Amino acid sequence: MATCWNCSKSYEPPDLITRTSECPHCAAYLRCCRNCEFYQPTMRNDCREPQAELQADKDVANACDYFRVATQIKPKDKGGKSKSDFDSLFKD
Repeated sequence: MATCWNCSKSYEPPDLITRTSECPHCAAYLRCCRNCEFYQPTMRNDCREPQAELQADKDVANACDYFRVATQIKPKDKGGKSKSDFDSLFKD
């Protein structure tokens, strides 16, 4: 099972994910940086694979040779608990 980067719903990934493959729930592209196991926003080019070419839009389909579908997508940080923990450091 895998989790969509956009809607966070689980889906069974097809054997071959092409540029036109979409999430069965929200129709977001599956073959994109945000759905890749190498996607890491804190790294150069937002990718842990050093040889991968820069993909400008991380949520649109691409043809990266290093793409591997991520089995677990980290939830989008909306500034919730981590922000409140940070703010609490500066309270008297």
